[in-house]
Amino acid sequence: MAESRNDEFLDDIDQALAEELESETLEVSDEEVEIDALKAERDALKDKFMRALADAENARKRGDKARRDAEQYGGSRLARDMLPVYDNLKRAVEAATDEQKDVSKALIEGVELTMRELLSVFKKHGITMVSPEVGDKFDPQHHEAMFEAPVPGTKAGEIIQVSAEGFMLHDRMLRPAQVGVSSNKG
Repeated sequence: MAESRNDEFLDDIDQALAEELESETLEVSDEEVEIDALKAERDALKDKFMRALADAENARKRGDKARRDAEQYGGSRLARDMLPVYDNLKRAVEAATDEQKDVSKALIEGVELTMRELLSVFKKHGITMVSPEVGDKFDPQHHEAMFEAPVPGTKAGEIIQVSAEGFMLHDRMLRPAQVGVSSNKG
């Protein structure tokens, strides 16, 4: 009987140890699961944070570029609207005959002065003139062909007439120079 009690006692101890080991295993497993879940949540939050940081930096860069563009090119519409004023002043000076220049010398000088002042204001604001010469090669980036004509003694693609100067605002074309181009084949 003593043996049977010992066996029962040992069985009880084995069972108690097994239960304790099982509960520790479950606790460790629950803790490990919880730790893994927290690590996954941390990684997801870190990823969201890094993406938000990158988005904020990109928005800042876009804002800076938009501000610089607005500073540099914000007046382009006004500048484009002022180009016909320059053209008209130039036409007025060119249309005056020598006789009219003698009679209305002060008026012609005033118009020329106004034209020079307008060009000075253009230059101050980054507007430069594109003024090709007769004989220059046609460049579609800076010139607009208004017509083509075969002119003896010229090569195809040479400028044969300048109708109007072009203008650039910094590195952007406001208006290409308007030119006539030779269409000779040789």
